[in-house]
Amino acid sequence: MIDWLKSGNCAVITGGGSGIGLAAAQRFLEAGMDVLIADANESALTQAEGALQRHGRRLLTQHCDVARLEDIQALKVTADTAFGRVDCLMNNAGAAVTRAAPWEDLAGWRRQLDINLWGIVQGCHVFVPDMLRSPSPVAVINTGSKQGITNPPPGYAYNLSKAGVVNYTQSLAHALRQIDQCPVSAHLLIPGFTYSGMIARHIPEKPAGAWSTDQVVDYLLDALARGDFCILCPDNDTPRELDARRIRWNADDLILNRPALSRWHPDHAQAYAAFVADVPLTPRE
Repeated sequence: MIDWLKSGNCAVITGGGSGIGLAAAQRFLEAGMDVLIADANESALTQAEGALQRHGRRLLTQHCDVARLEDIQALKVTADTAFGRVDCLMNNAGAAVTRAAPWEDLAGWRRQLDINLWGIVQGCHVFVPDMLRSPSPVAVINTGSKQGITNPPPGYAYNLSKAGVVNYTQSLAHALRQIDQCPVSAHLLIPGFTYSGMIARHIPEKPAGAWSTDQVVDYLLDALARGDFCILCPDNDTPRELDARRIRWNADDLILNRPALSRWHPDHAQAYAAFVADVPLTPRE
């Protein structure tokens, strides 16, 4: 059971114009919640407003560039005016800005961090203080990425931004735990390979290995009902055990003093292949 997922409660979702955010908005509306979705893409907001089935609930949309603090502040004003409270804040907005080398495209690196990391930090700074005064349980869901844990090259800037999300959300969850009878819980959503709008721009048809956004939200809601912090989603190609091995291998680079990102180092290719060789693959439907 998810305490806040019920009729009369309210959710704010950034990056809600498409993908996982849009699928979550639909599920929240079906549960009887009022929903405010924010997105930097005006066209996506218009399409989302037409596509979402409201089930008699209020649905609001608002343009919001999460890299801009004033946009997030304006989003909270809208939520406060329309709903009077926020029971779920889903910091879901994200983008892939640059694949530049670590010494290239400084503006791209900065923009990457401004959206993916600072968008979440600012969202929490604006919304969480009032959520702490909630008389009933409420939640913050931050969307991270497996790339923020295993750091696959060459998405260096994206990996950094999502690694920051992992670290920040862990800190958020710990800090909230220090508050006696705190009503706010924090959760880290880490999707697997998901056929979202970001992917669809490059791949016109859903790959067999990808999950749909609805599958991700189903998995998210099941994990929230269990009270999970880290919601690490599999997909049709990657079972959880393979994710676990990849995460362990990456951590062992530091523990065993291997070369950085040794999973992609030719001298360690055979050892890595042996390390994951016995993981059973997920059968496709």
